[in-house]
Amino acid sequence: MGLQGVKAVFFDLDNTLIDTAAAGRRAIEEVINVLQSEHHCDEKEAHLICDKVQAKLLKECHDPSKMCITDLRIQHWEEAIQEIKGGTANRNLATECYFLWKTTRLQHLTLAEETRGMLSNLRKYVRLLLLTNGDTQTQREKIEACACQPYFDAIVVGGEQKEEKPASSIFHHCCELLGVQPEDCVMVGDSLDTDIQGGLNAGFKATVWINKTVTPPKDTSPVPHYIISSVLDLPGLLQNKGDANLEINQLAGICNVCDSSAEEPRTLTC
Repeated sequence: MGLQGVKAVFFDLDNTLIDTAAAGRRAIEEVINVLQSEHHCDEKEAHLICDKVQAKLLKECHDPSKMCITDLRIQHWEEAIQEIKGGTANRNLATECYFLWKTTRLQHLTLAEETRGMLSNLRKYVRLLLLTNGDTQTQREKIEACACQPYFDAIVVGGEQKEEKPASSIFHHCCELLGVQPEDCVMVGDSLDTDIQGGLNAGFKATVWINKTVTPPKDTSPVPHYIISSVLDLPGLLQNKGDANLEINQLAGICNVCDSSAEEPRTLTC
């Protein structure tokens, strides 16, 4: 394999290795059905409640020293129900909705067979590390649900560290765990703000952005070294096969892997 100089590959979890977004949609659909069939909500009310919860999740700021994630998320549902239905707070219904959402989402978090095969094969040549941001309980439950532990030499959850991605400290901690240098590592993830920026901050050899849209955006910031449409395209990139599905990002006009000018697309082995 064309992995000269690359000793470790770091993977993000959510929407990189597992489709958390799709699992979340399935979970919301289940809650909407139950609100309508068992709790006298009409379709509009059920959708509005779930929309409000999802908005609260996006803005969520969790301090585990003040409240556990379970209580916080039950509170999200309690507030959303009251905001839409009015009346007094309904803690019991909020609790039911939260656990139905959580359980359904976890049931649909799977590590695809193709992804398992890719990871198993890559691990023959390089060390693999899973690096995910988020609350410890939530992320560990996801890791357990998709049973991805056997495919990694180490797993690091941001909520268990002093700083999360994109802070360079967590990336350097991961390098120490594997006994490798940042310049020997590649970061793969779907988030420009955390995965790509973090890999750049830490001085990684390369960053690979998972962008599932057909056409890469023109104004990408930060600038990843490479763009692929699926994590399954990664072996083709590492092997320097020039896969047709590969989108090489040349926005910078510089080969950041070897610090030389790059008028032609470069691979990780340049």
